[in-house]
Amino acid sequence: MSKEPEYDDETLAETDNFTVWRSQEEDDFVYHIELGGVSLHLSSEEWEELVVLFKSVA
Repeated sequence: MSKEPEYDDETLAETDNFTVWRSQEEDDFVYHIELGGVSLHLSSEEWEELVVLFKSVA
């Protein structure tokens, strides 16, 4: 009997239309951005770059 993998998902932020969550995959986090029908999946490095980008716009 095989054991199902355990997932360590964490919702970071959520609105009526958008969700940002992360999952532990191997030795790094993957950040998932759900924007209606579009999903982005970013490595930790890409996520940090996107955060810097959004902060510079604000």
